Amino acid sequence: MLTLQRRQLVGHDILLARHGNHICSMRVDRPNGRVVALLDDGTLDSAPNVIAPDLDLPLGVDSLLREDWKLLAAMSGAAAAFAALMVGAAVVIGSALGETASLEILSAYPPF
Repeated sequence: MLTLQRRQLVGHDILLARHGNHICSMRVDRPNGRVVALLDDGTLDSAPNVIAPDLDLPLGVDSLLREDWKLLAAMSGAAAAFAALMVGAAVVIGSALGETASLEILSAYPPF
């Protein structure tokens, strides 16, 4: 079963525990999966941003979009094509039933 939970990002917590209020600013280094902090004395410190990189956690919305974007794009395209087909069919049927005799025949039968 697919559960959409956010991965546990712990880099900020680790740096706050190490340095407390000596942190001037923090930034997320996404390609390396780390959080980098600039300290009062001008030095830098970093911490990993996940508990364990090899830990198999449930997928989150962002990882679902990052890993399965091709499948989601194909399904969205198929849904859009089906919607366009249904709208086209409704237009064709609507124009063919523009005659009053056809409308009277269709409305003479109960809907159930």
